[in-house]
Amino acid sequence: MSVVVIMGSSSDAKIAEKCKRVFDEFGVDYEIRVASAHRTPEKVEEIVKNSNADVFIAIAGLAAALPGAIASLTSKPVIGVPVSAKLGGLDALLSIAQMPPGIPVACVGIDRGENAALLAIEILAIKDTELMKKLDEYKKKMKDKVEAQDKELNL
Repeated sequence: MSVVVIMGSSSDAKIAEKCKRVFDEFGVDYEIRVASAHRTPEKVEEIVKNSNADVFIAIAGLAAALPGAIASLTSKPVIGVPVSAKLGGLDALLSIAQMPPGIPVACVGIDRGENAALLAIEILAIKDTELMKKLDEYKKKMKDKVEAQDKELNL
């Protein structure tokens, strides 16, 4: 099982790095590529058509066409990550969230590469019990951290 992360340009590398950190923590195979829906549509198609990935993550700003372009080429899950370029990323968020009927794309928050990676892992974990255990442990650590903070403040 694997994930392919495609960013529209290398300026989105900070967000791809968030994905990378999560995938490394969980031991998930991934590949990070740069391809533009507008500037290199043939490359986007080549990456998607030749990939054995189970999930795609598309990082895109402004018009954010990349997630929809990828979704038009595959029946596998596509997760869009809007980038805070102009308008604080609201333009990209709305573009990703408003895909036309029949071309669904999951959408996480603006610049939330880590949530895109976690959502991809949740999708993969449906058929991978070890990955599901890692997710359960991860969520328990988050819960324990909040409980510790609460205890610390309420001494």
